[in-house]
Amino acid sequence: MTASAPSDPDSVHRLLVTRGLTVAVAESLTGGLLSAALTRSPGSSATFRGGLVVYATDLKARLADVAQPLLDAQGPVSADVAQALANGARRKLSADLGLGITGVAGPDPVGDHPAGTVFLAVAGADTGAVSRLVLAGSRSEIREAAVAEALRLLVSVICS
Repeated sequence: MTASAPSDPDSVHRLLVTRGLTVAVAESLTGGLLSAALTRSPGSSATFRGGLVVYATDLKARLADVAQPLLDAQGPVSADVAQALANGARRKLSADLGLGITGVAGPDPVGDHPAGTVFLAVAGADTGAVSRLVLAGSRSEIREAAVAEALRLLVSVICS
């Protein structure tokens, strides 16, 4: 992920339009904030296919096609789960790119993961990336920062 990649939703939308790409999301800790960011721009229906808010662990399997054995082995917060969420969103919602996000917004840890642990993934037909972050701040600040970092990762993958 590059620090210079834009994270503002309007820039991301323009990039998706310019490249003729669509995106779909499967998000957990952000609870719909990532989908909201991607639909902020007028004309976003041309680039945003849809989003799955899969906050509960069982819904990650049922709606986003995350393998239950993976969830059983690693729990809901891992790089592999983020990648599976991205792949599931891409496939289920027929998008060029899938964006998956899972983590711990806090204030309490989940398993061995402290608050602020976030895993992001982007999946395309021939491209992709996974990122692990440890963010600081309040629950709200962690969620907002996770959205910004997810948009940066998306831009980084598109531009690579």
